[in-house]
Amino acid sequence: MRPFTTETLEKTLTEKLMLNFSKTPDEATDQEMMKACALVLRDVMAIRGVETRKKTNREQRKRVHYLSMEFLMGRSLMKNAYNLDVLPQLKEALSNLGFKAGDIFEMEPDAALGNGGLGRLAACYLDSMATLDIPATGYSICYDLGLFKQKIVEGEQVELPDHWKDLGMSWLVPKPEEAQEVRFGGTLREFWDNGRLHTVNENATTVLAVPCDMKIPGFGTDHVNTLRLWEPRATSPMDMSLFSRGEYLKAAEEEAMAESISKVLYPDDSHEEGKSLRLKQQYFFVSATMQSITTKHMAMYGTMKNFHEKNVIQINDTHPALVIPELMRILIDDTGMNWDDAWAITTQSVAYTNHTVLAEALERWPQKLMEQRLPRIWQIIKEISARWQKKVDEYYHDPGKTQYMAIVWDGQVRMANLCLAGSMAVNGVSALHTDILRNDVFRDACQMEPWKFKNVTNGIDHRRWLSEINPGLDSLIRDLAGGDEYLSDAMALQKLDSYAGDKSVLDRLGEIKRQNKEAFALHAKKTRGVILDPNSIFDVQVKRLHEYKRQLLNVLHIIALYQRLQDDPNAITQPHTFLFGAKAAPGYVVAKRIIRLINSLEDQIAHDPICKDKLQVVFLENYRVSLAEVLMPASEVSQQISTAGKEASGTGNMKFMMNGALTVGTLDGANVEMNQVLGEENMFLFGLHADEVQQLKREGYVPQRLYTQNETLRRCVDALRTGFRDGVTYEDLYQRLLFGSGGSAADEYLLLADFASYCQAEQDMAAAYMDRERWNRMSLHNIARSGIFAADRSVKEYADNIWHVSHR
Repeated sequence: MRPFTTETLEKTLTEKLMLNFSKTPDEATDQEMMKACALVLRDVMAIRGVETRKKTNREQRKRVHYLSMEFLMGRSLMKNAYNLDVLPQLKEALSNLGFKAGDIFEMEPDAALGNGGLGRLAACYLDSMATLDIPATGYSICYDLGLFKQKIVEGEQVELPDHWKDLGMSWLVPKPEEAQEVRFGGTLREFWDNGRLHTVNENATTVLAVPCDMKIPGFGTDHVNTLRLWEPRATSPMDMSLFSRGEYLKAAEEEAMAESISKVLYPDDSHEEGKSLRLKQQYFFVSATMQSITTKHMAMYGTMKNFHEKNVIQINDTHPALVIPELMRILIDDTGMNWDDAWAITTQSVAYTNHTVLAEALERWPQKLMEQRLPRIWQIIKEISARWQKKVDEYYHDPGKTQYMAIVWDGQVRMANLCLAGSMAVNGVSALHTDILRNDVFRDACQMEPWKFKNVTNGIDHRRWLSEINPGLDSLIRDLAGGDEYLSDAMALQKLDSYAGDKSVLDRLGEIKRQNKEAFALHAKKTRGVILDPNSIFDVQVKRLHEYKRQLLNVLHIIALYQRLQDDPNAITQPHTFLFGAKAAPGYVVAKRIIRLINSLEDQIAHDPICKDKLQVVFLENYRVSLAEVLMPASEVSQQISTAGKEASGTGNMKFMMNGALTVGTLDGANVEMNQVLGEENMFLFGLHADEVQQLKREGYVPQRLYTQNETLRRCVDALRTGFRDGVTYEDLYQRLLFGSGGSAADEYLLLADFASYCQAEQDMAAAYMDRERWNRMSLHNIARSGIFAADRSVKEYADNIWHVSHR
């Protein structure tokens, strides 16, 4: 039931302004009104949340606990109003009170609690779990600054603090009464009592974990779930004796140490202090979470023996892997269980989602660091490792496999192997990715325990990433596909396929895209100061900057187009705008150089009169959820060009598809499944397949041969050495492609191998674009067949096949 009418919203907002800010609507600022809106909606969600919890407790339903280092929530005001079915009423109420709804929504900062697809996926799943009436809680850290705010200064990325909490705290409710103590370091003392060995951690450093809860409402339901963010605090904020002696910094040392845990997401771990802080972050949120979950379970059931029957712990990549030894610690040390019983419960409670096959992301911790920072956890990991190793030995009788599958080996703790040993399920996030896990990365574990390995292809919140951000397209779908049915059942989008021969529908779809392009052009002019041509192809690559995602391949193709224009100013007849958005990890030097290169190329093309109205490159600063929400509806080409076998799934590809953009891509990640539902006639595929990539590397890949044989490629790569009008040259990238550097093989991600095929795919795409009816038909098919990539479908598969929880 809708909680407000326009009139009651006006009244409630006015009262909230008076009670919280002592102001009338005429006196309130936009910031105060934004906070008032948040508080009003938060009250509704809080009441529904209480009812949800009471119902869950009454029915003793199994709960899902979703642990992730990232939850890239973006802005919440419009999303929450949409799910609560009061968005039109809120907009009207704000207007009646003298405010512009657009200004109020724009005022809210992105909750930058994530980096990319991993965090955005987690946010989408929270929405779907609430919508499907699944009792669930997300857990992470209440980062002070999130990732970072990207600023481009003289072409280079500069990282600035992102103070999202200034207004974002309006959604958070601190729960100090549910705080947990987390212990680091200390020494272990063991003693026997009543026939049981007890282990006590003494002289540890204790940090208080205080929960701050954000409510997550479902769509079309009164069900409300929670995102619990842990905020670290010192147990003794100030040592007054030291302060009184004038030792001011030392007096606040404990407080500063605690606060450092939540200062930033993913501190640079290229040095010992960075590694130590990252390990502290992971154990801090895992320990606080498991203490909270088990305390509530004991309060309800009075026993831990049925814990696995009433709870499932889903860990999002290896970052929360310490949940396995931490649950063992609680069951053994706090509950008094023996090892075998505790291990049986743990391995029936925890499920692990793998999100990447990249070796750098399969975390490994130095054994010494684990011993020093987490002595009891280290003790438990050693025992898990010894038992797992014995199991592997007895199955394979192969020292090589034992070494590869070991949890502790050569002074390192391997978190992925810990997940394999301690989880009831291991899933990949696309069909291709899961096949690679089964047949390559985790081949030996899969052969030993094949029942554990499952696939759940990723999905996105289609209500947010289509209906909410693209009202023109939403209106068309409602007219063609039976009203709002698709909001609850994304597969209803298939009804659009039957209109592929209706020219009036295709023309209307083209006009909607044109209006979205014009809207984004206005946004770009306002925020970036750049003039975009809505008549040009909006060709977009926005995602985290990593070499395997191959933004550099895109750049090489643009250089080729630019050089064609130099040779023949009439070579390009259809204007082409390339839009990039990406953040590079602060310590990732090569990625930051590629950002610099994109900006050099943008500057070069912008100052060359030959390129006017033909070719343009724009780097979109500080790419984030709110920018994506404006960009996705306007995008016409989706660049999904990672090296085959490297991208686990992707979710940006799904958002583009759902908004009618056509994919230029490799058969990698979820592109494979997109191809299955679309057919090659509705995509522009290129490049080596995953098995061909492996074969080429086995045979010995020599990129210099391609460089020598292909004149177009050679000129593009040489341009990196020559540089551009800003005086910056890219000899380092040239060397990396042809000869390798820093321990990386030459052209490690096969850009040169796929270059010719990629250029041909772009050429085919540009030719298809000239036939507007054909293009719009392809776009319609992409939208119609995107329903399978809705997060609701993904969450139902988790619920049915891994969590074994009921849903609507």
